[in-house]
Amino acid sequence: MNIPAELKYTKDHEWVKIDGDIATVGITDFAQGELGDIVYVEVDTLDETLEREAIFGTVEAVKTVSDLFSPLSGEIIEFNEALEGDPEKVNSDPYGEGWMVKIKLTNSSELDDLLSAAAYEEIIGG
Repeated sequence: MNIPAELKYTKDHEWVKIDGDIATVGITDFAQGELGDIVYVEVDTLDETLEREAIFGTVEAVKTVSDLFSPLSGEIIEFNEALEGDPEKVNSDPYGEGWMVKIKLTNSSELDDLLSAAAYEEIIGG
């Protein structure tokens, strides 16, 4: 299972890449594997400011629909529009082309609550 060490993680199986005050967010390799073939990603919170753990969108797989939770408080400043036509990128490249949103952080102290790769691996029993 792929759990890049340079990323941070949440108990909700999302990964976070921090670049200054911008966080790029997607779902983990474990999550996409559990969901199966992803057929649709919906994010209707673009340009909205959300609190941590608020729902920012949904991901739809063949068998289920799952909510996506914001790992950090901030404004959703970008949605990966490539997923509209090619949601399978979440399955094939969850940490690269399958990213979902970018968030402009409003509370950087929340970064301390994110999980390291090792801590996330413990949660999923890796």
